Amino acid sequence: MKNLLIIRHAKSNCDVPSSDFDRSLTENGVKKSTKCAKAATFLIDDNSLIWSSAAGRAFETSKIFMECWDLPLHRIEKKQELYTFSSSELEQIVKSCPNECENLILFGHNCAITDFVNKFGDNFIDNVPTSGLVSINFETDDWKKITKGHINKILFPRDI
Repeated sequence: MKNLLIIRHAKSNCDVPSSDFDRSLTENGVKKSTKCAKAATFLIDDNSLIWSSAAGRAFETSKIFMECWDLPLHRIEKKQELYTFSSSELEQIVKSCPNECENLILFGHNCAITDFVNKFGDNFIDNVPTSGLVSINFETDDWKKITKGHINKILFPRDI
């Protein structure tokens, strides 16, 4: 079985002049990410592979989660290709995960995340909000062969 924990970056600051790639988190985004990370501790497997978009807001979010989960920051692998808003590109990235990995934690961006979750999950989600996370289990031993999986947890800041 393969397990994917997919997390949308926290709310970022659109008011500060910077490129989209370099945007930082708002204070409220940091608070909501911390709240979600603490509530999701029970979902973490210490052997998980952890990938984050290299964009500032996603990487900052991944660091918040790692600190709350008491995991070392060096475990985060920044992936430039996760700076995508395309679910088909996100699908290819997930399917590239090595098969020796059973648990993948991924920090990325919308619309890719919501569209991916709706394609591969068994519940429709209108929108995965900032700092929101979805856990999906796949009945396969090969990431390349993932199809419709089972959503075993949806955790959004407004629900905590």
